[in-house]
Amino acid sequence: MTAGAHPDPIAQARRLVVKVGSSLVTNGGQGLDRDALARWTAQIAALARDGRQVLLVSSGAVAEGMQRLGWKQRPHALHELQAAAAVGQMGLVEAYERCFRDHALRTAQVLLTHEDLAHRHRYLNARSTLRTLLDLRIVPVINENDTVATDEIRFGDNDTLGALVAQLVEADALVILTDQAGLYTADPRRDPAATFVHEARAGDPALERMAGGAGTAIGSGGMLTKVLAAKRAALSGAHTVIASGREPDVLPRLVAGEAIGTRLVAPTATLAARKQWLANQLQVRGRVHVDAGAERALVAGGRSLLPIGVTTVDGDFERGEAVACIGPDGREIARGLVNYGAADARRIAGCASTDIEARLGWLTEPELIHRDNLVVL
Repeated sequence: MTAGAHPDPIAQARRLVVKVGSSLVTNGGQGLDRDALARWTAQIAALARDGRQVLLVSSGAVAEGMQRLGWKQRPHALHELQAAAAVGQMGLVEAYERCFRDHALRTAQVLLTHEDLAHRHRYLNARSTLRTLLDLRIVPVINENDTVATDEIRFGDNDTLGALVAQLVEADALVILTDQAGLYTADPRRDPAATFVHEARAGDPALERMAGGAGTAIGSGGMLTKVLAAKRAALSGAHTVIASGREPDVLPRLVAGEAIGTRLVAPTATLAARKQWLANQLQVRGRVHVDAGAERALVAGGRSLLPIGVTTVDGDFERGEAVACIGPDGREIARGLVNYGAADARRIAGCASTDIEARLGWLTEPELIHRDNLVVL
């Protein structure tokens, strides 16, 4: 599987998001591996000396908190995970700050939740802050704000967070470092016929069928989350490489053009910034099911979603919230910001735009979702 001949996208990248998984920064879950952190910071410092901007998304807070609290097993209760993250985040940031200081680099701690990216103003504020830090030659160390995040507003894994950060700052590349060499056509531990995927197109549905399985007992991601992260990052034109973090000097070698890991190349087309934001709303508030005619209008015609094409409305949402558009086969085909709340959307589903005022007694917009507020997936 190949994406075709092209210049090496990682070697050309000037702004990179590097995600380092729990297995690479911890001693088997028993706290932080400070020697490993020193190696990562040395490699990032080498990229910075080469004029590249690097944002680091690092796991490890929960594992460090577990070690400090004397816990041997990763807790399942959300409040215990939040407590471990709160305790461990202190050690994680302290360790990174000390390591980067050895290379005369300043760092900044940035903790994000999905709520920070779900609201447009907070999204823009986060974007502005990160870009300012990069302009000041500061390395942002980014993690999910586990201390306050709930199940409803969690990213769920740092692969997803890395992809969203890549979009947020319009990075050229997302580098996901893990304890695996990259992506195989099947699990090589179970299928001896599995072959290594050196390069593919990000978003290729075949990749999701290849990937699967859970991460380690300490981490929360698996290969599927990495494939989905690459698909998400590709919406803004960011290329992704999934590689083993155990390779010596993996980051300098990647930007030197060495073929390490799996490259998932973004298509040439990118979404406008507002539609990137819409596409990456992790929590939609409801679902509107559309008929075949509406699906053609959205996907092929680039049209707005009119009430007449809606068959069913699920969920409880307010005007202006993000909803998913579901095609006749049950797949999500688009998502956007709805002009009517759920109760009103149900009342006007299937009716012509000219009949909305008669149904509701008032008219906000003739479209259920305007095409400027809708992105096709």
